[in-house]
Amino acid sequence: MTDGANDGTTDPARALLRLTVATLWYRAEKTLRGAPADFAAFRVGPTSRTPGEILAHLGDLIDWAIAMARGAHKWNPVAQTGWDSDGERLYRALVSFDEILASSEPVKWPLEELFQGPIADALTHVGQINMLRRLAGAPVRGENYARARIAAGALLRHPEGRRFEFD
Repeated sequence: MTDGANDGTTDPARALLRLTVATLWYRAEKTLRGAPADFAAFRVGPTSRTPGEILAHLGDLIDWAIAMARGAHKWNPVAQTGWDSDGERLYRALVSFDEILASSEPVKWPLEELFQGPIADALTHVGQINMLRRLAGAPVRGENYARARIAAGALLRHPEGRRFEFD
C-alpha cells in the first residue's frame, strides 16, 4: 500500500500499474471497436458468457478496482445496458482509476493486489472477447503490441497511427 507521498509519476509501482491500465484500454478499445451488431449476444455454448456479459463484467471489475483504491473491498455488479454503453462505462471507469493512480491521493489497497485481482482478470476477459470475435467470424487484426505506442495516462478513444498490425 502506498503512503500517499508518491503519485503515478514518481512511484515506480504506480507508474507500472498506470501503464498496465493504458495497455488494458488499448487492447480493449481495439477488441470492442467494429464488432458486428449481433456480436454482443454471440454464445459458443449453453453455459458460456456472451461478449456483452463479459463486457459488462469488465466494467464491474474496474469499478471494483476503484473501490479498492479508495479503501473498500466492494463488489457491485451492474446489468448489461448495451455494447456501446457498456464500452463507454469501461472507458470512463478506466479513466477514473487512472486518475486516482496519477494523483497524490493515497491508494488504500496494495497495488499488487489491484493488479493480481481486477486488472489481471480484466486483461483475461479482453482476450476472451478477442477470441470470441474470431469464433464469430469477425476477427481482430493481429498486432505487435510490444511496438504499440502505449503510455501511462494515454487512454485514447481511437489511437490510429499508433498500431503495428499484421495479417
